[in-house]
Amino acid sequence: MIAPHDTSPQTTLAKPSKTFSWKVRLGLVVLLAVVAVTVWQTNRLLTNRFTQSTQNRAELRLALYSGNLLSELRQNAIVPQLLARDQTLISALQSSDFSLSTQRLISFVDEIGAASIMLLAHDGRTVAATDRNRLGELHRNAPYFVDAIRSNATVFTVIEREAGGYRFSYSRRLEDTSDVLGGIVVEVDLQKFEQAWAGISDAVMVTDSTGTIVLATESRWRGLSEEDALRQQTPQGAIQRAIRATADWTALSADTYLQGEAVMRMANRIPFRGWRMTSYTTYVSVRERVNTVLALEIMGFAILLALAFYALSRKTALRMALFQRESAELRVLNARLRREVAERERVQKTLEVAEQSLAQSSKLAALGEMSAAVSHELNQPLAAMKTYLAGARLLLGRNRPEEALVSFGRIDDLIERMGAITRQLKSYARKGGDSFSPVNMGDALASSLSMMEPQLRQRHVRIARVLPDDPVFVMGDRMRIEQVMVNLLRNALDATKSVTDPEVEIILAAGETAILAVRDNGVGIKDFGELFEPFYTTKQPGDGVGLGLAISSGIVNDLGGRLTARNGENGGAVFEMQLPILVDGIEAAE
Repeated sequence: MIAPHDTSPQTTLAKPSKTFSWKVRLGLVVLLAVVAVTVWQTNRLLTNRFTQSTQNRAELRLALYSGNLLSELRQNAIVPQLLARDQTLISALQSSDFSLSTQRLISFVDEIGAASIMLLAHDGRTVAATDRNRLGELHRNAPYFVDAIRSNATVFTVIEREAGGYRFSYSRRLEDTSDVLGGIVVEVDLQKFEQAWAGISDAVMVTDSTGTIVLATESRWRGLSEEDALRQQTPQGAIQRAIRATADWTALSADTYLQGEAVMRMANRIPFRGWRMTSYTTYVSVRERVNTVLALEIMGFAILLALAFYALSRKTALRMALFQRESAELRVLNARLRREVAERERVQKTLEVAEQSLAQSSKLAALGEMSAAVSHELNQPLAAMKTYLAGARLLLGRNRPEEALVSFGRIDDLIERMGAITRQLKSYARKGGDSFSPVNMGDALASSLSMMEPQLRQRHVRIARVLPDDPVFVMGDRMRIEQVMVNLLRNALDATKSVTDPEVEIILAAGETAILAVRDNGVGIKDFGELFEPFYTTKQPGDGVGLGLAISSGIVNDLGGRLTARNGENGGAVFEMQLPILVDGIEAAE
């Protein structure tokens, strides 16, 4: 009788526990079913929606690319027709005088935006071109020249390059009332569209009327058909493709496969000679967006499930301990941040003091550089004055006052030149204040040699001059040009100090630019890297501060030219000063 009374309370206490456990399990099963149904429906709806959105964007991009390509082709199609009527080019072909034709084509190419422009004579020879390296090329058998000469319309030509890719050009013949004079060829730069397409995730190709790919984001596709191009990019086998298709469970059925990836294919017709543009867009963005939403949903359900287990576990004490520990860590972090703020304020004050010291040091450095520049530029006239004064003293001692007066006159000229140099150095701080005038390069060279006469006479250097028959004029400041010439002559004299038979050759030539070359028979130049840098010199201490070539290079650059240096074929160094030549009052541009 005792056993039944003992077991009855135990049965009553265990029943609520079993009931509670059964409800928890049922709730967990229901929650998992809801999660599965929700994820499945979300995947189906979002896949359709995002795929359609991706297709719409791909169609919009394809229409935009097609419009840009067609606009570029139509823009350049009218150029040969306009240039074929240019009277200047026609006159150049009639008179065979193409001295200004290249410059005229260069002025057109920047406004037109074409890749290059060539003017061809009646025999197919390039007589003017925006790319000077192509002057003199023969295009007698080129399709764009032959078709243009035979036709009285603008001809569009696609030519395959030897290095890969294609060239696109418009051509048209030039004629007068009696005969065909030549042709004009305008190359269209369509490679820039491939470079622009390379920055997107889509694969793009353009095919001509025969189905041959002429433009593509993949360089291996050019010259192939679409089928051959895709065949190169297919997966290694059907099993691998099936595995990929099974793995991409968030995507719709693929149009084709590219590099083993399922892609959607979009095609658009370009209203130009039967061209078509095709793009391939992957489902990567669709998968990423759908998977992101699904991950958020699953994470939300996981958090909900975690919260449910947390509520059932009732571990409030552990949570409070965690909060207290985080609060202590935050207090420690706050104190550390205060210390860092104080340290940054101290460093900021130190930085301000350092900036003031640096500014003062920069001022002192600028003052030192200016003093060195003044010393270098005045050293040459002072040396010449010393020589003339010694000669005048000797002439007066020999009772030859007339010749001494000539030396005093030269000293007066040197004093005037020193004043001009100081005015020029003061003008370095303000750009654009000098007024240029035509300068005869031959006269400037004669004046520079006259200034260097004492050094030349003392060193017994043989001077060889090669001058053109006609005077050579440039637009600039004669004083500054003479300053560059004197620096070049002095460097040549210094380079021949160790030579038994010193020789300096001066050549003045006129072409597209005025070129003054100074060659010596010294040891040559060993380091070209810092040759035109300030304070760089190979001379002994006291012979120079390394500012001559730096100042000369700055002067030539201000005059629109350039100063170069190289070693001669027979030894020695060659310095060339190139300046824009002045032809009939018009300054030629290089």
